[in-house]
Formats: sequence, C-alpha cells, structure tokens
Amino acid sequence: MLGRIIEIIDNQVFIKLDIDINNQTNLINLHVIFEDDIKKIVGEIVNVGQDKMTVNIVGELKDNKFLPGFSTKPSFKSKIRIITLEELEKILGPQTPSEGQTFFGYSTVYENYRINVGVNDFFSNHFSILGNSGSGKSCTVASVIQKLFTSTKTPPIKSNIFLFDAYGEYTDAFSNLTKFNQNIMYKTFTTNLQNPETDIIKIPLWLLDVDDIALLLDVNSPNQLPIIEKALKLVNILTGNTEETIKRKNDIIARALEDILLSGANSTKIRDQVTAVLTKFNTRDLNLETQIIQPGYVRTLKQCLFIDKSGKFQEIELVTEFIRSFINKDFDEIRSSDIDEKKVYTLKDLEEAMEFALISEGILKSEKVYDSANVLNVRLHTLANSESSVYFDYPQYVDRIDYIKNLMIDKSSGRKCQIVNFNINYIDDRLAKVITKILSRMLFLVAVENNNRGSIPFHIIIEEAHRYVQKDRDVDILGYNIFERITKEGRKYGVFLGLITQRPSELSDTAISQCSNFIILRTLHPKDLDYIRNMVPNISIEVVQQLKSLQPGHCIAFGSAFKVPISMYVELPNPTPNSNNVNLGLIWYH
Repeated sequence: MLGRIIEIIDNQVFIKLDIDINNQTNLINLHVIFEDDIKKIVGEIVNVGQDKMTVNIVGELKDNKFLPGFSTKPSFKSKIRIITLEELEKILGPQTPSEGQTFFGYSTVYENYRINVGVNDFFSNHFSILGNSGSGKSCTVASVIQKLFTSTKTPPIKSNIFLFDAYGEYTDAFSNLTKFNQNIMYKTFTTNLQNPETDIIKIPLWLLDVDDIALLLDVNSPNQLPIIEKALKLVNILTGNTEETIKRKNDIIARALEDILLSGANSTKIRDQVTAVLTKFNTRDLNLETQIIQPGYVRTLKQCLFIDKSGKFQEIELVTEFIRSFINKDFDEIRSSDIDEKKVYTLKDLEEAMEFALISEGILKSEKVYDSANVLNVRLHTLANSESSVYFDYPQYVDRIDYIKNLMIDKSSGRKCQIVNFNINYIDDRLAKVITKILSRMLFLVAVENNNRGSIPFHIIIEEAHRYVQKDRDVDILGYNIFERITKEGRKYGVFLGLITQRPSELSDTAISQCSNFIILRTLHPKDLDYIRNMVPNISIEVVQQLKSLQPGHCIAFGSAFKVPISMYVELPNPTPNSNNVNLGLIWYH
C-alpha cells in the first residue's frame, strides 16, 4: 500500500503517502493500480512530495484488457499499489513482438522495457513526428522505418513508402536494407541537375490535369482555370505539323481575327489588334505576308490593313471575307478523340497551346482579362526555357498507373522497391512544393481508381512538412488542398500521410488534426507548444510541459497505436541519416 486517497478532482487523485519517500526510487510517471474488490483503476503518478502524491487516472483493467479513459474512478477505500509487469504489458504491450508488430524504442520510465507497436495500429493511420531542429526527428524517422524492415523475420515486402526528402539525408540510412533481406529494395530520385548521383525526378507532362498545371503556374484566381483547361484540350491537337494541325491553327487564328474585325471598335484599334495577333500567332498559310489575290492585283494581308487619311479601314470587308475562308465549321467542337489521343508533349508544346487558347477565347478584346490570363503564358514560357523544364521531360508515353509502377521498380534488377526517396533538396521551395503535391495527388488518384480498393497502400512521408503542407489558397482556387484531402479521405483508399516537421504551427490545421498517431520530440517554441496543445487530440498539459525538456532522441508517443502516452527513447538508426550538425570545433580549430 502506497497510501490512502484524500481527494478526487476530475481525473486527478490526491494521495496521502504511508511510505518513506526518501527510501524509494523515482516514482514519477510510474503506473499505479487502485484496487477495489474486482475493479482495477489505472493511474499515472504525475507529482510526488514528501508526504503527498498526485495521480492522473488513465484507464481501467477489465477482463484482462486495458480500457483507456477515466469514465470510472476509484473509491476512497481502494488499495493503492505499483503496477505489476504482467499488468503493465496490458498497457504498454508485450516485451516480445508478435507477428504484425514492430519495435519502436525503450521506455524511459521502466528501464529496458521494449515498446513494440502494432504495425496496423500505427501505419494504417496518418501520423506526425514533431520536434525542434536537433531534437532527433530525422534519426527517429530513420529508426522507425529501419526497425519496420529489420525487427521481425517477416518484413513488409509489399509496402510502398514514398519519402520526400527535403535535405537529401536519408539515402545512407536506407540504402543498405537489402543486406537484411534481399527482397527489400530502396530507390532514390534527385533534383540535382549538376551532379546527379542517381535518376532525376521526371514527371510526364501529359499526366497533369488542370489542377496540376494551376499549381505549376501559381494560379491566383479561379478565372484563370478555363484558359488552362482550353490549353490542355488544344495541346494534343496542335502537337505536330500535319496538314490537319495547320488547318486547326488557321481556324483558331481566323476565329479570333473575325471577332476583332466585327467588334465595332475604331479602325486603328482593329488594325493594331489584327497586326498583334498575326505577329504572335501565324502559320505558313495565314500571316501578315499572306497574299490576297483580286482580279487585276495582288496584295499582302498587311497591305490590306491600310487606313486612309479620313481614318477609314477601306478593305475591312475584303479582309473579313478572306479571314473567314480559313474558318472550318467541322472544328466548332473539340472532339473527345482529339483530347484523349495518347501523345507525348513538352512544355514548349503546352506553351504554344496556351497561346492559341488565349486567342481562341477572344481575350484580346479585353485588356484586363488578357493581362490576367497572359501572366500564365509568361510563367509557362519562363518554366519551359529554364533548366527546371528537365523535371517534366519524360522520355516515352506512359499512363498514370504505369508511371507509378515504374517509380517502384529497380532498373538494374527489375525488382519492386519498398522505399522510394525523392530528394528535393536542389530546387526552390515553390517548385519542391508543387512537385510534392503533384506526385502525392497522382498516388491518391491511382489508389482511388483501383477497383480493388486499398489493396495497394501508399505511405507518403514528407520531411520538413511545414514547407509543403501549408494553409495554402488551394481551397479557394481548386476547391481542395491535396494533403487535406488525403488526410480526410485517404485511409479508405489506402493512402497514408506522415508529417515530419519542426514547426507544427505552420502546418495545415486540417492535415494535422486528422493524424491519429504522434511522436513528439523536444519542442521549445511557445507558439508550437500552444498549437500542439490545442490541435493534437487527447494530449494533457503535463505531456506538453514534458516536451520542453526532452533529451535528443527522447519522445512522447501517443495516439491510436498507444493505449496511453508513452515516454520512450528511440535508438539511433544504423546507419544514421546524413543529418548531423556542422562541427565548428573541428572545422575552426583543426
């Protein structure tokens, strides 16, 4: 007997001690049992004085099982004792992992007590690993994944883990997993164009739809989406230089010119707009030097745009009739077969399609609308002419399913890879965010379209998630944020998100609120601590206070995979990721 209950307030029990506390080992965070006849209430010691102790109720042992929560409270006559090892295993799990469990770390309360976690309990939910820089996040991530593949005799060879590596630091940690089991394969892609140590990330442009292109071009208004949609419809049609393609281009240009000619604007404006269109958009058949043949003379289209001294456009009817000769009524609607045709196209092709989309929509008639839409063309032109265009230069046609399959195949052996690492360290944050969103959305769509729902689970783990999973304007522009959609809908399709970050307060509220499991290392920033307390479910003030003083590698884990919050130490991975801090003592003085 430790003592007797003197007061119960909410889930806290205050105890008058009957033992000499000076002869005891540290009791803080140990579990106690309040035993009353057949009832066993479980509590955790949170405060100890010379003659008093405070215990938080955490659950109940009933029918040889632990039930978390404090719906039942002890009576004042309850006997109070330290929990036994057999009882503790009902709460923290057995010491020897069974099939379907993986080793996480050691309890910091119960010496050498191994924390084994159910794979399904942890990995079939979204999770977050949070902590300040230097607290051990990268090592924790690497250790958890290493143990997943090495702590049992039956590693998850059908797993599909996609890691977005913000600093390119995980290859050392995962590249040797094949030594433990020849069926475990690791693959990495890089964004390093100067000294690529492995394959460069390349995304087939034709697999991107309106939403993806909107992200790529940094759309800031829903009014810009129709232009992208039109460009994607036109790009298949306009790719190439066949006679049919030239006729289609002539038709688009002619329709835009006809709108200008019949606009009722003054002659000078009509001439200037026609000249502007044909200067930028022209074909071998329809351009400013195209000849208009009339009985007795031949003039170029440019010459027919002459305005006399009185300001009249004398040949407007002649020019209008000539332009109408290029309009093909068969092209009034873009056929679905034109759009669905399987074609490889480049950013240059999409840029041309965007230009034709601009004039096809008659945007030149409104300078304000034109400026809003033309900025997309400028951004696309900049991307198409930058070295970043390489990331969208895929060598051959693939559909979405085959593309994802190719990502997971080791080229040298032809075997399936369980871990795919995207090293996004060599590009700016904006492009890194876009690529992360595009690939994550592609994985989500493949899972959604899978007839055998959930049969091919995908885990998307994002390092430095506060840079990519943010409170963006995606919802205002597209109607959704892909990471928020994954956290809300992904579980039923087998798509799970892992968020690794040092600034949880900068994450999307929706995304983190949908996480079911948390591993939190040392966190110091008051804003982040307050955010964790408000956003993370089932976390107590005592746990939040502990976060400020945790040693590197020590963490508090809680959620659906843990019956109670567990303070534990995660072993250093072997090998470790390349995430060490700079050693100034070595660099400066040796």
